[in-house]
Amino acid sequence: MRDTEAWLAEVLGLPEPARADLAARILESLDGPPDTDVDEAWALESERRCAAIDSGEAVTSDWGELRRRIERDIFGR
Repeated sequence: MRDTEAWLAEVLGLPEPARADLAARILESLDGPPDTDVDEAWALESERRCAAIDSGEAVTSDWGELRRRIERDIFGR
């Protein structure tokens, strides 16, 4: 097996698009099997959230006010 540092040096010498592709492929190899129900689950969750907004059940916030609150509470400004 090749020395990891030598391999890394070689990879870092590749052009950026090639490194990005390689990084994406390595990350994909770490993922588990695909969740076949994810699309359906997101569709149901979207429908649930839209229904909560339409019925008035969901509490919404104005983005400008929310951002000011975040800046005040987290960043102290």
